[in-house]
Amino acid sequence: MSGGWSQTGLWLAVVASGLYHGANPAMGWPLAVSSALMQRRAKALFAALFYLAAGHLLAVFVMMLPFAMLAILLAWQRAIQAGASVLVIGFGVFLLIGRRHPRALARIPPSRLALWSFAIAIAHGAGLMLVPIYLGLCHAGDVDRTHQAAQTLMEARLGMALVVSGVHALAMTLVGGFIAWLVYRYLGLKFVSRSWFNLDTVWACSFILVGALALVLDAGVVGRVA
Repeated sequence: MSGGWSQTGLWLAVVASGLYHGANPAMGWPLAVSSALMQRRAKALFAALFYLAAGHLLAVFVMMLPFAMLAILLAWQRAIQAGASVLVIGFGVFLLIGRRHPRALARIPPSRLALWSFAIAIAHGAGLMLVPIYLGLCHAGDVDRTHQAAQTLMEARLGMALVVSGVHALAMTLVGGFIAWLVYRYLGLKFVSRSWFNLDTVWACSFILVGALALVLDAGVVGRVA
C-alpha cells in the first residue's frame, strides 16, 4: 500500500511540475499568443503550441536519458538518485545566485519554436527537475529486479523516461495553451504586462524543493528496506 501511494505521489509530482512549467511564460506560451496575433488566426496558436511541446518533450527526455542508461547499474542506483537530487538542489542555488539568461538563447529566432523550446527547457533545467522524480518512479515500479536481464531493465527505464516526458509535456501544453488562448481571445497582452509576476525566484526555489524532497523520500525508502 505504501509503495502504491509513493508511486502515485511521484506521478502527481510529474503532472504538477508540468502544470507549473505550463503556467511559466518562460516556457513559451507568450510566443504562441504572438504567433496567433501576427497571423490573425487561432490555428497559428495551436501550431505554435505543438512545436513548443515537441521541443520541451525532447529536452526532458534528453535530460533523463543518461540516468535511464545508468540505472542498469543496480548496485549504484541509490547513489545515482541521491546524486541527481543534489544536482537539482545545486542548480536551484545557481539560478538564485546568477539571474542572467544565457546570451545564446537570444540568437535563436522565435519562429523556430521547437528549437527555441528545446533550448529554453535545457537552459532553465525543466528536464533536470524531473530526474529525481523519474528515478524514484523506476525504483517504485521494480518488483523482482534481481531476475531481470540488463537489456530488459534498460528498455523498461527508457520506456519510463518516454512516459514521464510525455505526461509532463502534455500537462505543460494544456496549461500553457489554456493561458495562451485566454490571453489571445479575451485578456489581451496588456493583462500579461500588468498582472503577471516574475517566476524566476519561485522557479529557482522549486529546484531546491524538488531535490530536497527526493532526498528525503529516498532516505525513507532506504529506512523501510533496512
